[in-house]
Amino acid sequence: METVVIQTKGLTKRYGELTAVDHLDLTVYKGEVFGLLGPNGAGKTTTTLMLLGLTEPDEGEARINSLNCTLDSIEVKKIVGYLPDNVGFYSGMTGRENLRFTGRLGGLEGEALEEKIEKLLARVNMTEAADKKAGTYSRGMRQRLGIADVLMKDPEVIIMDEPTLGIDPEGIRELMWLIRDLAERDGKTVLLSSHQLHQVQRICDRMGIFVHGKMIACGTLEELGREIAHEGVNTLELAAYPDNMKLRDILNGTKGVTNIEKNSDVYVIHSSFDIRRSLARELAGQGYTIMHLRQAGSDLDEIYRKYFEKAGGQSGADHHTGKK
Repeated sequence: METVVIQTKGLTKRYGELTAVDHLDLTVYKGEVFGLLGPNGAGKTTTTLMLLGLTEPDEGEARINSLNCTLDSIEVKKIVGYLPDNVGFYSGMTGRENLRFTGRLGGLEGEALEEKIEKLLARVNMTEAADKKAGTYSRGMRQRLGIADVLMKDPEVIIMDEPTLGIDPEGIRELMWLIRDLAERDGKTVLLSSHQLHQVQRICDRMGIFVHGKMIACGTLEELGREIAHEGVNTLELAAYPDNMKLRDILNGTKGVTNIEKNSDVYVIHSSFDIRRSLARELAGQGYTIMHLRQAGSDLDEIYRKYFEKAGGQSGADHHTGKK
């Protein structure tokens, strides 16, 4: 039986007339990497603040390892490590000195402290840069040092806010591997919020999609895809020759089609059910050659867009921009 580490029940936070988090029920299990996805203002940051005991809910409760995040906030902080989207270090101190400072705050001293620093620097691939000033580090280096800093107190739970924002592709690859390794090798429970959908898809065991303070969907990538398909939302990519006005008329006249977009030479067709077979027969009968035909929706970006539109959000690219 899986061990529940993070759990919220009816968690709600209001700021005046705005409900930032609306009766959130969330369960995250031990050793799991769980991704919170949502556009600017969706409620992810407010949720994080309540989990960290930094703001109190108006209704409901949040618990980590059965500790109430509001009433037992000091105990919660002892077992939770937090990595913000822009980690702050003393810029005039080296990476090693910053870790030493954190370790001493946690009660470590002497040889035990130095051994732990060396081990963590190697873990995050920062040994060579350890004695350089933190102020000279790239954003990716700061994020990796930030993980080492979080691990100084050996937390059971790690919460990350946009961990890959502003990092180059190689830095992202290293960071993603490290996050996954923390769960698989160390058994850490990781909760991260991110707009970088492709990256989340690669490392998260489950994901929750936030819109207007509500979690509108939760599950594995496969579960989310199946659920949205069962609700009658289908997306088909099509390219055919010749690409003319008659082709567009055939697509518009196909039973079940609700909307058609065009990206370059590929039509993106939204329908209330799977129209692949009927459309292929019709186009073949009309003398068209099908160049490309694919049922979309198997990747997180497409699934996210479908849920977001279904919930009444404005479809757009802001979930890729890194806005909080």
